[in-house]
Amino acid sequence: MKDEARIAQRATGAQRAARSPSGTQSIQRAARLLRELAARNRQGMRLIDVAHSSGLQRPTVHRMLKCLAAESLVSQDPQSRRYFLGPLVFELGITAGPRFNIRDLCGDALDRLAAETGDTVFLTIRSGDDSLCVDRREGAFPIKTFTVDIGVRRPLGVGAGSLAILTALHEDEIEDIVARIASRLPAFGRLTAPELLALVKRARKVGYVLNDVRTLSGVTAIGVPIFDTNARPVAAISVSAITARMTAARQRELAELIRREVRAIEKRLAR
Repeated sequence: MKDEARIAQRATGAQRAARSPSGTQSIQRAARLLRELAARNRQGMRLIDVAHSSGLQRPTVHRMLKCLAAESLVSQDPQSRRYFLGPLVFELGITAGPRFNIRDLCGDALDRLAAETGDTVFLTIRSGDDSLCVDRREGAFPIKTFTVDIGVRRPLGVGAGSLAILTALHEDEIEDIVARIASRLPAFGRLTAPELLALVKRARKVGYVLNDVRTLSGVTAIGVPIFDTNARPVAAISVSAITARMTAARQRELAELIRREVRAIEKRLAR
């Protein structure tokens, strides 16, 4: 009950801050709409869906989407009337890629982990209050556990890699994020905010994230965060397998294998 009250209080504060006028409000709202579209870019979003998920009024969303479309940041399918990310987002991503392309930095590590474990390995990065799967490798074990596809965006804390990033943040920041994403969590295996906070506490106790995948029965995943030179979690590597393979001894073994690769990646980041 204490966690629920604290989450509700923080969520109210976040909503109040979102309503307060400021010179940066339009930029923040535009970024929010782009993140919402990115999370569902494969199927696109109707105007009413964008308004509901962003928490903004429908006329405001419509006006902003028209402006974003005029700048090629958003596009609208003429038949379905659904909105998608626009071509300028792709162009900007290509330009920014060489500086932020953590996929290249982690590629060899993912290959080694997939070969050593035989399981599926994921690379996840943080994007605001969300996480984004940016790469994946398949091991040789015949039963595959594809818990998330490349390019899929989910709230921070949903999935082992995502939870590893959330767990590595400061406690106050964790509670603020969970308060903001609380309404989105039930879509992922009926996860609740108090349950997510409990997962964070468990991960801190054992030293790594151990996550039973709620959206895929019989699958367990382990995640370890990657820190930048400012000691901020920017990404995570996770390994998922069928739960029958995840004995206590193997959990510790996998966690150490991932940590070894993460330490090497962090050294490269420092250079």
